[in-house]
Parts: sequence; structure tokens; C-alpha cells
Amino acid sequence: MESSTAAHQRSLEAASIAAAFRMTAEDNAEAVAVRTLDDSISWTWAELREKVDALALGLAGLGLRSGRTIALMLSNRPEFHLSDLAAMMVGATPFSIYMQYTAEQVQFVVSDADAEIIITEPQFLDVVLEARRSLPGLQHVVVIGADGELPAGCTTLEAVMDAPAADFDLDASVASLTGSDVLTLIYTSGTTGPPKGVQLTHDNLLTAVVAVEAMVQFPDNSRVISWLPSAHIAERAAHHYLPIVFGLQITCCPDPRAVLGVLPQVRPHWFFAVPRIWEKLKAGLETAVAGMPDEQQAAAQAGLDAAIQRVRLQQRGEAVPDEVNAAADAADAAIFAGWRAMLGLDQVKAINVGAAPTPVEVLEFFHAIGLPLAELWGMSETCGAGTVNPPDRIKIGTVGPPVPGVEIRIAEDGEVLIRGGVVMAGYRNLPEKTAEAIQDGWLLTGDIGRLDEDGYLTIVDRKKEIIINAAGKNMSPANIEATLKSSHPLIAQACCIGDGRRFNTALIVLDADFAPAWAAKQGIEDTSLEALAVHPDVQVAIQAGVDAANAKLARVEQLKRFTIVQGDWLPGGDELTPTMKLKRRPIDAKYQAAIDAMYA
Repeated sequence: MESSTAAHQRSLEAASIAAAFRMTAEDNAEAVAVRTLDDSISWTWAELREKVDALALGLAGLGLRSGRTIALMLSNRPEFHLSDLAAMMVGATPFSIYMQYTAEQVQFVVSDADAEIIITEPQFLDVVLEARRSLPGLQHVVVIGADGELPAGCTTLEAVMDAPAADFDLDASVASLTGSDVLTLIYTSGTTGPPKGVQLTHDNLLTAVVAVEAMVQFPDNSRVISWLPSAHIAERAAHHYLPIVFGLQITCCPDPRAVLGVLPQVRPHWFFAVPRIWEKLKAGLETAVAGMPDEQQAAAQAGLDAAIQRVRLQQRGEAVPDEVNAAADAADAAIFAGWRAMLGLDQVKAINVGAAPTPVEVLEFFHAIGLPLAELWGMSETCGAGTVNPPDRIKIGTVGPPVPGVEIRIAEDGEVLIRGGVVMAGYRNLPEKTAEAIQDGWLLTGDIGRLDEDGYLTIVDRKKEIIINAAGKNMSPANIEATLKSSHPLIAQACCIGDGRRFNTALIVLDADFAPAWAAKQGIEDTSLEALAVHPDVQVAIQAGVDAANAKLARVEQLKRFTIVQGDWLPGGDELTPTMKLKRRPIDAKYQAAIDAMYA
């Protein structure tokens, strides 16, 4: 077998992700490629290659060909990687559908992509079949893991693999792929209207994975966890394309809510999560400290304070006093090393956070306990790549410098512009939207930002979401919301209101995990989110959180009133996109009465 570096070099020079997969499978034949947590499925790269080729010929037997599209509505399971790769081998464009989508939403994306085949699993079959009624072009529904008889017009993955196209030359198909062929479609999360199909090419993703590897050098046989939705670019890039090119081992976690329990069992080398995950981890560790006997608690808190002080001094480029270093080192040996092992993050080479602003206190906390959490920034339109803090040169509060091969500049109105090999080929079926988004080779990101003297980018907010109050003052709602969420563990979500208003208010959603446990400790009998939203003790606790947040905000940004929403906001629901971004306009409409009451 070649050395890992030479093998990487070979796959990096491949003409397509499909060709890179075949090289990786050859160079890492006996290594495990993809597995389930219990190892009931554990495929080596050679086994995966064999299955991919068999399914590719089966899909060709159903009529899938180069330039066509195929839909995947699957949870995080090994068959996702198998199906996506098989479609790739015949030159088709696979794309994923969010698991929370309704039949109407499924119908929209499948119709827009013009897919003739969908691969799904029993839990989504009812939604798919309902959508199919309005999809005359959808000819084949392939079901994975079905028990018993399937409805008419459906078939199994095994049946497809058992009926290969007799006359299809798979080697020639892979060899004919070029860097400009469309590899996948990523449908945007739809915060501002119907989802748009972002067309990403083989070249786009090869550029992106090279850029990530240049920043984070992965050791041989590195491990990652597949747990984010495969319809999101972060999951596809981090836990699908990157492993394909670099031979990383993928462990599938089908329930994203269980990922924190999976970490210690996998001990990944790279872990990426949205801010909410890191906020929950921080709150959990702080709760553990608060529950210690007095003497231990005082020692742990003193160690944590020293470690945070060290982080802040290092970030400012100032000398760290010997006694601070000694106290932080002692706490690391006595407490933090144990925490890292308990969390399953004791072998990470890099840990990243993105998709929304992360409170500085959260970043400082993880740096203090020996987990240098780094913000990164990217979009579906840039393969999720853009800027990233290098693990050894992290600037807290920034999203880092541009990755290799990417240029960033700031327009006169503060908008971040980006160009380079990661920028999409365009939006599917939307030439006018593409022309609006890409001008003179630069992608207009819609984000407001600024670059510092070292070329590190700070994101202020989405251009369309900046609040301009009645006095004409511009503010970032995302910054206010991040500050509020980090001010009290009871707060899971917050939506800041204030555009065109005299002052700011907020809709607040309680944390579905923490709030009932907190309430039970307070002796509150009804711990449902609906009951807690109106409980006076909860109102008092949230007010304390709002006061703490206001102390960190500029006077004009401060929240004068708040309303606790009854119930939860779930990904893919009325208020949040599947990637947990706020749907601001639908929230304004749905909660208009509550909002008006705060300004009455």
C-alpha cells in the first residue's frame, strides 16, 4: 500500500470525486470506510466499492444516466454513502431532501430537480408517496430496509442491485466525468422564499476539501461522525466528500440528538457542530461544577477562572503571569483532561462551530478547558468553505482568514464578497438569480462583515436581517440573540424584534431538555414547556438572563420586554429551517399578537 500522503496526493489530483473514490478504495482497501455504531454494518473501502459498483449498474438498469438527477431522502445511515456514490459513478447528480420536509416541500424540490428516481426508507415513505401523486416524472421509488410488502410502484435496494444494466460500462462512465460536471444540488434552507438549488461541481468540492485539509492536517485513519442532515452542505462536505478523498472512517449517527452520547464511543479527530450543541455542553459542565461539594466546587471554579484569564491574555497577545499558568495547568491535569475524555473529544485535531454566531464566552470556555473551538464561515453557494480559523492561530470572535484558493473583499456597503474555485456553478433553473448573486466573478454573500489587519473576517449579520430601529440605528439581531442565549441555560431560542420600532423586544423559547429538569429541582409540578412559559419562577429566571445579556449589550441594543413562547420550536417547523436558522418573516406573522402586546 502507498504511503498515506502519496495516496492523498493521488486522490487530490483526480478529475472528479467519483475517480477520487476509486483511488481511495484501492489505496485503503482493508480499512473501514463506513460503519454503524454497533458495527452491525462495517464496510471496508473495498467492500464499499463493490457495493457502489453493483448499485450503480442497478441504477443504470432503471435508466439513470449522466446529467440526470436522483433524490435521496435518507437518515444518517451507511446506505446514504452507498446510494450517493453509486449515482455519482453513472455521472448523475444525487441530491438530498431534509427529513422534516412535508409532502408539498418534497414535491417542490423533486420537481425542480426533475428527478425520476428517489431512494428513501420506510419512515419517510408515506410523505414520498403523497408527494409522488403530483410528480408524474418520478418513475421509481427505491426503499431501503423495508419489512414486508411494499406499495405498488416501489422496489427495494436489493432488487435494484440484482438487476444490473447489461450494456453499461462503469469504468468509461467514471473516466468521462469532468470537473465541471454537477456533483450535487444543495437546496437552500428557504429563510427568504422557496429553496434554490445550488449547483456544485466536482471541481468545487475538490477545491473545498483541499482547502480544509490544508488547514487541518488529518492523521491516517481519522474518524468522523455523520450526524448532520445530508441535505446540508456541512454534512456532505465534512462527513461524505472529505472522507471519500482522504480515506477517513465514517460512523453513522441516525439520531442527531444522540450525537453527544456517540462522541465518547467514536472519539472523532474532527468534530463540527452548530453553536447550540456547544452551548449545551458548556451548560452541562457548568452544572456539574455547581453540583460539586463546596470545597471541590471552589477549586474547580478557581481553575476555570484562571484558564479563562489565560485565554483572554493570550488572545490579546499579552504575557501570562506564572501563577495564572500554574493554576490553569493544575486545573487541566486535575479536571479538564477528564472532561475531554468524558466528552469523547480527547483525540480531536480540530473542532469547529459555524452556521450562526457563537457567543465569545462559549469559545473562551472551550479554549480554557483545552478544546480550542474555532469558528468557520461558508455557505451552500461556496461548498460550505470560505474562511476558517487555523487550529494553531485562532482569533476568538472572528471566523478566520480565507481558506487557500479563496479571495474575500468587503463591498462599500459592508457586504462580504467571495471568489475562488469553491463558488457554485449557479442556481438550478434560475439564471436571473444566478446573475444577481455572481457579479464579475464575485459571489455576493448577503452577509455583512469586516476584515482585520491580519485578514481575519468577522461576520456582523445577514444584510437582510439587520435591524434599523425607529431612530435609524443599525443593529445585528443575531448578535443580540447569541448574547441572550448564552446568558441563561433555560433559553434555547430567541428572536429579537425591533425593526422600525422604538426599542427591542424578544420572543424566547425554553430549552426542552434543561427547563423541565430545572423546574423539577425547584419543586414545580407541571414541567411541560407550555406550563413553564407562564410560571412566575421561570419569568423571574428569564428576566435575570435578560438583565445579564443587557449588561453586555450597547444601550440601544438592550431588550426592554420579552415573551416566553408556549411550546418548542423544532427544526423544519414554522419558526426554524431544518438547519435551525430563524424564519424571521413567518415568526413575525405567527406571533404578531404577542409582538404587538410587547409594544402596547
